Amino acid sequence: MKSTGIIREVDQLGRIVLPAELRKSMDIAEKDPLLITMDGESVVLRKAADRCVFCGAREGLTSFEGKAVCADCVRQLQLEIE
Repeated sequence: MKSTGIIREVDQLGRIVLPAELRKSMDIAEKDPLLITMDGESVVLRKAADRCVFCGAREGLTSFEGKAVCADCVRQLQLEIE
């Protein structure tokens, strides 16, 4: 893991600010979901992969009103409407 040498303090609500250079290099935009995990004593941040809001699938996704929906759920929704 590469260290950037930047130190940030945690505020009263447990928040930290990610430096702009880091956000740019990882293509992290405002409101992007991040997956927070631990690796030993390290906290790891990763961009979260999109998942279907209904079933959690990761493949065959399309976006509707900013939400990911898989092809199977789209078909099921179409059947419900008919």
